[in-house]
Parts: sequence; C-alpha cells; structure tokens
Amino acid sequence: MGTDSLSRMSNASLPTLIGKRVTLRRPHEEDFAARLKLGADAEIFRLYGGSRSDLRPMTEEAARRWVGRLLDHDHAWIIEAGTLIGHVRLDRLDLSDKRASLAIGIDDSTRLGKGLGSEAVALALGYAFNVLKLHRISVRVVDYNLRAIGAYQKCGFVVEGREREAAFVDGIWHDDVMMAILDREYAEIRRSKA
Repeated sequence: MGTDSLSRMSNASLPTLIGKRVTLRRPHEEDFAARLKLGADAEIFRLYGGSRSDLRPMTEEAARRWVGRLLDHDHAWIIEAGTLIGHVRLDRLDLSDKRASLAIGIDDSTRLGKGLGSEAVALALGYAFNVLKLHRISVRVVDYNLRAIGAYQKCGFVVEGREREAAFVDGIWHDDVMMAILDREYAEIRRSKA
C-alpha cells in the first residue's frame, strides 16, 4: 500500500484532539460562517508572509474556499477555543521517510500571544509522533514573525538554518527560518514535563 493510499485511509479517522484550552477537530462545511466572521486581518496576513497590498477582504466565497481546502486535506484540523480561531495541518506527509511539515494559522487577532497556538502545535505533534510514528516535523517561518518562532521553540523546534531572501513582503526581502523537531527530542520534552 503506497503512502497516498494510507494517507487517504487515515482521513476518515483523523481524531479530534482535546487540550486544556483548544480542541483540534476535522473541518465541517458549516465552518465557513465562523471563518467569514474572523475576516482578513492585515497584520496576521503579514505574519504569514503576505504583503499588505495583496490582502483581499474575506468574502463568503473566500471563506468557503478556505474550508474546502481543509476538507480536501487529509491531515488538517480546525483549532477551536470556544469558537473557530484557526487551523493546523501536517503537510507533505511522507510515511516512508517518516516526516512531514507543519503549518498553523491563528486567524483571530484577539487570541494571539495567549499560548493557544503552542497548545495546538503540541497536540498536532503528539498525533504525528505517537500515532503516525513520524521521525521529523519541520516548519518554516518568515524571520520577522518572532512570536511564531518563539512558540515553535517552546514546543521543541530547533532552528536548522535560513533560506536567505526567500520572502518578498511589502517590498522588502526577508529570510525564511527553517526549524524542525525530531521524535527523540519530542519524547525528551514529554519526559521532562511528566
């Protein structure tokens, strides 16, 4: 059975992950209304590596597309903290090499800086390492997103390098910071918190 077949099989059974303050769950078509309500925040868009001039309003159609992309993704969760606040995904899942990349977005500006993203990342890492038995999870983040870099480090990610001038944001080149965590590093963090 190939990686794609196994990945497709796991889509239907992707579990709900419950933390102290956030829950990760599969998306539903009805989530578009909550995503529409969050709108399009210029600073959040910039933290994702987007130029303010490229920001478009969050329309009903855009919100439906956002939900649709998550529904089509085999390892994507909605992040809920009372209501939808964002999403987290395991991208480029490779079960042969036992690795994936992580992507997370908190789209509610009132929820930034409260540790909710770190909790969502920790839940996704638990699933990746304990259930999927992955060896490595990587992430890339634009260099000026210090809040995200700190959150990833809090979860055990290590800076591995930089991709120089990889993001052209608001007319200025920025580096992407390349980070990763290995299964043994995750296990050590879990042991130290026990």
